[in-house]
Amino acid sequence: LCKGTVLGNVDEVRQLAAQCQADISGCNVVDPTSSEELPALADALFEARKSKGMTEAKAKDLAQDANYYGTLLMFMNKADGMVSGACHTTADTMRPALQIIKTAPGFSLVSSVFFMLLPKQVYVYGDCAINVDPDSTQLGNIAASSALTALAFGIEPRVAMLSYATGESNKGDLITKVREATAGARALVPNDIPIEGPMQFDAAVDPEVAKVKVKEASKVAGKATVCVFPDLNTGNNTYKAVQQASGCIAMGPIMQGLKKPVNDLSRGCTVDDIVNTVVITCVQAIQATK
Repeated sequence: LCKGTVLGNVDEVRQLAAQCQADISGCNVVDPTSSEELPALADALFEARKSKGMTEAKAKDLAQDANYYGTLLMFMNKADGMVSGACHTTADTMRPALQIIKTAPGFSLVSSVFFMLLPKQVYVYGDCAINVDPDSTQLGNIAASSALTALAFGIEPRVAMLSYATGESNKGDLITKVREATAGARALVPNDIPIEGPMQFDAAVDPEVAKVKVKEASKVAGKATVCVFPDLNTGNNTYKAVQQASGCIAMGPIMQGLKKPVNDLSRGCTVDDIVNTVVITCVQAIQATK
């Protein structure tokens, strides 16, 4: 599926692989602190960030960090994606990408989704991990990115912009935000991707409830595949509630909105988590070239 590079002390990596009986003969193992690429990567970092106060000495020091090193490989088109986080914080993983790779054309925000692997269907939930209280423009970016992520993984995107009210049934600042975000999201994706809101969760996913709450013709109500939450509190708690109540697998967070994919693992991740995230990153990297 991909050509992998493992970053770390070469002897330690090979020793750990031997202890775990893991065959890494197909991987390139590189120590960022002694790599032949280091001078070129440090120069690239200095040039990219000198307007922000970066010095040559600081660039050389940062380029030896695994997350900066991997990000700089992508920046110089020597790698297509990166997976980190098993032994780094989310901030340490994402900071270099935000500083160097930056957002994809047309987007101003990095966000995340979870794939909710329920027995009868896979849903995409966003944003459940990154943006605490997005404004309407940011929420529109999250919705558009989530729709395109779904599309990249073969899920037909039918996007519900969630709120505590459906359609014109209520008023309030949050409902106004969701309505404005819906209009903004539509402008960022192809016309054949339906995005509707505000909509309550039950009206979005249950056809019978949708018949009662949504009177006008709808391509989303009762058959949503992408659920976009108005803030992190709602999204994070909902994905965890669904996961705990149903016992389903929640795959993520999957980062979106960057020019090239960078994904963050939990520090408590399993081998399956790592493999799944690498596969997801490969798909995103392929999509980024289209």
